[in-house]
Amino acid sequence: MTRTVPRMDALRRGVTGVAVKALGLLTVFAASAAHASEADLVLPDFASKSFFGGSINGHQLLLSGIAVCVLGLVFGFMQYATLKNLPVHRAMLEISELIYETCKTYLMTQLKFIGVLWALIAVVMVGYFGFLRHMGADRVVIILVASLVGIAGSCGVAWFGIRVNTFANSRTAFASLRGKPYPTYAIPLQAGMSIGMVLISTELLLMLAILLFIPADFAGSCFIGFAIGESLGASALRIAGGIFTKIADIGSDLMKIVFKIKEDDARNPGVIADCTGDNAGDSVGPSADGFETYGVTGVALITFILLAVGEGFRVELLVWIFVMRIVMVLASLAAYGLNNVFQSAKYKNADHMNFEHPLTALVWVTSIISVALTFLVSYLLIPNLNGDPSLWWQLSLIISCGTLAGAIIPEAIKVFTSTESRHVREVVTASREGGASLNVISGLVAGNFSAYWMGLIIAGLMGLAFWFSGSGVPGEGVGQLMIAAPVFAFGLVAFGFLGMGPVTIAVDSYGPVTDNAQSVYELSLIENVPNVQAEVKRDFGFDLDFEKGKQFLEENDGAGNTFKATAKPVLIGTAVVGATTMIFSIIVLLVGITNGQLNTEKTQFLSLLHAPFLLGLITGGAIIYWFSGASMQAVSTGAYRAVEFIKANIKLEGVEKASVADSKKVVEICTQYAQKGMINIFLAVFFSTLAFACLEPYFFVGYLISIAIFGLYQAVFMANAGGAWDNAKKLVEVELKAKGTELHAACVVGDTVGDPFKDTSSVALNPVIKFTTLFGLLAVELAVELEAAGQGNLTRIFSVVFFVLSTVFVYRSFYGMRIQSVSGGASSSDLKPQAAVKTA
Repeated sequence: MTRTVPRMDALRRGVTGVAVKALGLLTVFAASAAHASEADLVLPDFASKSFFGGSINGHQLLLSGIAVCVLGLVFGFMQYATLKNLPVHRAMLEISELIYETCKTYLMTQLKFIGVLWALIAVVMVGYFGFLRHMGADRVVIILVASLVGIAGSCGVAWFGIRVNTFANSRTAFASLRGKPYPTYAIPLQAGMSIGMVLISTELLLMLAILLFIPADFAGSCFIGFAIGESLGASALRIAGGIFTKIADIGSDLMKIVFKIKEDDARNPGVIADCTGDNAGDSVGPSADGFETYGVTGVALITFILLAVGEGFRVELLVWIFVMRIVMVLASLAAYGLNNVFQSAKYKNADHMNFEHPLTALVWVTSIISVALTFLVSYLLIPNLNGDPSLWWQLSLIISCGTLAGAIIPEAIKVFTSTESRHVREVVTASREGGASLNVISGLVAGNFSAYWMGLIIAGLMGLAFWFSGSGVPGEGVGQLMIAAPVFAFGLVAFGFLGMGPVTIAVDSYGPVTDNAQSVYELSLIENVPNVQAEVKRDFGFDLDFEKGKQFLEENDGAGNTFKATAKPVLIGTAVVGATTMIFSIIVLLVGITNGQLNTEKTQFLSLLHAPFLLGLITGGAIIYWFSGASMQAVSTGAYRAVEFIKANIKLEGVEKASVADSKKVVEICTQYAQKGMINIFLAVFFSTLAFACLEPYFFVGYLISIAIFGLYQAVFMANAGGAWDNAKKLVEVELKAKGTELHAACVVGDTVGDPFKDTSSVALNPVIKFTTLFGLLAVELAVELEAAGQGNLTRIFSVVFFVLSTVFVYRSFYGMRIQSVSGGASSSDLKPQAAVKTA
């Protein structure tokens, strides 16, 4: 195991060298002939159109959005400062700071590797923009800088998320001891809103900066570079974070069964790693993912408008889209303030509360305010677009399909994952007599049912958007302004999904704080601190209530589990619906536009009658299932190593808590296997994208569509099955108070099965879909340019080379990650004869 890091370093150097040579060769053979693509897109002059009766032009209106972004950042950092200054006992503060330090070390490790991955992407961007598009060196450098800004944004909000959450976890744990439930709810939500507002405001600020301050004929390329950068950062952090957190979680949880110890027992060296993982997987990953999702959806719509909308309407639609985003930031802020006033009046002095109810209320209040403001501002901004007084409300209805989805989807997900869900209770009931076996089967049932309903909900919302857009009839409804109006409508639905982004991120971030808070309480051993009652009474002015505190933390963790589960499908749905808009950009590139319509002579290739397109549809599904298995394999092997170490080093006699050295060793094991798994997975995706883009462009379009559709159902199924298993265990612990029983052990096993389902494979499919689509946009243009230059045979050769490279990493994702013996030589199957000899 000590040789892992050197082997990984060698792998990085080898892969980087091979990739640079192969991709460099590709650009050398590229011809100078070029055609329309996103690199040629030119932003319109925003100052050329006036709004609100001529009182303000588009440029000035967008500039005002920067002020709203600054307001959002100020709010977020004020909440950050408030959380930092909340009262906390030193025993709990010490634990939360240890968690933060391990999180910071993990994040720095990931940043170094993201730099290596960026070098691969940079080669492609230099080849495309520099060699094929013949841009000057200064412009290519700016595009590369834009990609670095995207990476910095994803990583920056990830760092901010872990810092805020590790402030909030100890403060929440301490506040629970006051004997009232409200602070246990209010602090995690405050932390979540801080993250949500900073994340969305930062993303919006960066996009406005590109719109307003980058030359109009250059901004399109910068947007693509920026989107690829943030997608790269989010993919790496999401994949690695998901692997890390579940290695730690499984390693820690299994000790409850092996040694019959309580959850978060301070003597268990896996608990600190589990807390680090809660942030690495459930805070770092979602923060970077949310940042990227918000940005990529915007880039997809900008690209569509510049490709498919008539010149006379581009300013109005671009300004309208960004004003909607600006307004929805204010809507989220207003909803949070209103909900706080109401919930404080209702629960502040209450002795009991349902922690899910105020979170549900916040989501619905935000959705309703957002929809109302959408219609109001659209009427004021575009009341008579193209001389048609109905378009403003048609566009508002389309966006509202997505905005309402942000509230409807969580309600549907609760049916399968809430502690009050019949499906979750069925998991518990099945476990009473059937043990872990029926527990797992019941969770799979919940996941499959949820995928059915989620598919219908998303299809229904997209169907409504299609209808409101004019049902695809040219010249009708929104079709007056553009070609392929339904595609624009689908993009607006994805846009609406994230309309109330700050609140969506807030309720998602609620979960890791509540999870950590429970752990911080146990690890602090505050009940054993000498004279702690008198100390707290003297320094903080209240009497400690340990029993109520533990109960509130347990119940609140269940609410956190539920809302982590509800946020996942929103992000997944956005990736899938938004991908359709970006795929349209590739279709326009391939078929071209003649007389304002897609070239029908070439659209015939987007048909089942064109064999490569059908084969692409089949191939995409294969990638989704490989990815699901590879990410879980990394968890399985890493968890084996973590369990092996913990079992060998845990001390249950004569100590109060595990040594810091042992805890850090478990963190190191999690980091090693998370990074090793991520290397194989990311590079397999990277080279597969290049291989299939070079093989045949219409094959590649089918491939992208397939990844989106298969990815949607696989991700929803896995996320909700995992959510059901997670809260079944919580139900046994909180409502039945059956910790340490056979029923509890069965539910722990189910939860460990669900861990990589919900927090590794499912959630990482979101950034993988978007990265493949975005990076594929450049990859397919490289291939098309080579084909146009008469280098078709060379393109096929590159396809074979890249495919072979991808299969190397696909192979390594399993056979290079198998569980091996301590000696490092034999697999576990090779140990059976030796075990038999010892037994004999």
